[in-house]
Amino acid sequence: MTTDSDITRRTLDYYDGHAQQFFAGTIDHDVSQNVAALLGAIDATPPFTILDLGCGPGRDLKTFSAPGHRAIGVDGAAQFVAMARAYSGCEVWQQDFLHLDLPPAMFDGIFANAVLFHVPSLALPKVLNALYAALKPGGVLFTSNPRGHNEEGWQGQRYGSYYDFDTWQHHLVAAHFLPVHHYYRPPNLPRDQQPWLASVWRKPVC
Repeated sequence: MTTDSDITRRTLDYYDGHAQQFFAGTIDHDVSQNVAALLGAIDATPPFTILDLGCGPGRDLKTFSAPGHRAIGVDGAAQFVAMARAYSGCEVWQQDFLHLDLPPAMFDGIFANAVLFHVPSLALPKVLNALYAALKPGGVLFTSNPRGHNEEGWQGQRYGSYYDFDTWQHHLVAAHFLPVHHYYRPPNLPRDQQPWLASVWRKPVC
């Protein structure tokens, strides 16, 4: 029987083995819409403390730290952790999503871009609870995942869970997040050409 830990290890092994190719293939991706969605929803005085969940080689850490925010990365792939530290100059922690050990109420925002879909559905509540606890009251979680019809399984060497908005919202509301807004990407295309579901969520102030 394949456990959630086995699934996570195999997916991380893929990224460790393809770290340089992944960096080259994603360094120029334009995720400015997603960065703006997170920063625009944070109701606090900057600079913000931001967690880049599944930071990969550090592209978005550099984006967040450039204007003066304190950006911290976390990733389960050792190669990505080393690359992100070198590329961004930011603090980066090596933790996989099934064993997150995050400081409580530390972050104004959490940026989970193209990452939470790798969490098996049965493990998702635990992960969301950990993210909720790590946010300050009023803090914001941004998520972007490839959308689907609530199926999950292996795509090559990587595991994915692909939700529609209603099911994704159900998971986030069950974790006590409040919905802010959602949209589909890339922008300005017909819905059938927008494979990504992006959404913004807030931890209640009290």
